[in-house]
Amino acid sequence: RNVPAKKRASALWNMEEKLALVSIKDFQENAKRKLDKNAYLYYSSGALSEQTLHDNVNAYKGYLIYPHFGRDVSHISMETTILGQEISFPIGISPTGFHKLAHVSGELAMAKASAKHNTCMVTSMWSTYSAEKIAEASGNGLRWFQLNSLRDWHLMKILFKTAESTNYKAIVLTVDQPYIPICYERKKQGFHIPENIQLGILSPDLVDPDLYHSVKPMSENESFLGANFTWPDLRKVKEITDLPLVVKGILTAEDAELAVSHGADAIWVSNHGGRQLDCVPATIDVLQEICIAVKGKCEVYMDGGIRSGSDVLKALALGARAVFIGRPVLWGLACNGQNGVERVLEILKHELETVMALAGITTVSDIKPDIIRKRFLQSQL
Repeated sequence: RNVPAKKRASALWNMEEKLALVSIKDFQENAKRKLDKNAYLYYSSGALSEQTLHDNVNAYKGYLIYPHFGRDVSHISMETTILGQEISFPIGISPTGFHKLAHVSGELAMAKASAKHNTCMVTSMWSTYSAEKIAEASGNGLRWFQLNSLRDWHLMKILFKTAESTNYKAIVLTVDQPYIPICYERKKQGFHIPENIQLGILSPDLVDPDLYHSVKPMSENESFLGANFTWPDLRKVKEITDLPLVVKGILTAEDAELAVSHGADAIWVSNHGGRQLDCVPATIDVLQEICIAVKGKCEVYMDGGIRSGSDVLKALALGARAVFIGRPVLWGLACNGQNGVERVLEILKHELETVMALAGITTVSDIKPDIIRKRFLQSQL
């Protein structure tokens, strides 16, 4: 009996995931085998010595879960809201660029997987499909629109209006990339964006053709980014768009307070996945301080180093309303497109549900700081 190639591939994938891909680490290792060296380097590398890249992951080991037993945990609910929008579990998809490096379906597969699991996808301005096509793929799924602070305010206005017209529900403004970082690994390995990978949102009709077609890609061009951005510029953003404004890239209580005082509707604790300024704190280590600083005036989200449901629980206990993941879903995308992304989300969702039950917690709102304690290190004696 002849079986269509698509069904054979699906059957092989189902067998593979059952046998081998049961954790985020499995997906990373499999993605490394599947991706060409250039693509894997882009997703996996960090700035300079990559200290922050590794600290983001390792820092979670410094926090221990103190469970409570003797509680009815027969029903676990992970539902929550972000900016008033309901999601099925508190794990969203971070904005990351150039998804076609991982899979031909790129951001479209990511959007479909996110919508199917009723969570939030943040579309990056460095996407390889247009905002309109991503919105179409997402359907009724919750989506936010990310962009960097740019020198060209006219272009920023156009992008804000694009987000509004395509039913994105919030603007995520990245403030921690005023300058292009140094990445030794990418330099040594000669990283490049292949000619067949084109930007979908920052298209030639929006951007200066000389800049768009220059040898140096826009994502690595200082003249394109807004190195002159200051906190009062948040007020200008609020005047341009009515969408809620999430300020991404906060690492200190002082900056969180400034962002809120200048109009931020939410704070996103992030160090750009260790890809921007090296030797900054791991996000989990500054999360609670920032949550305390904003005094409940806005929601706080975070990303960086999340590889398990336990990591998610720790972040929520320290004050995050929700967490966002970048590399894990990219690995899923590389492994098997939409199905791979869905499987990564399923793994983290199931792990979080299990960890909540084992810790004696039945709802996300019941995850409190008292279940987490800092590990006492021998070096502190």
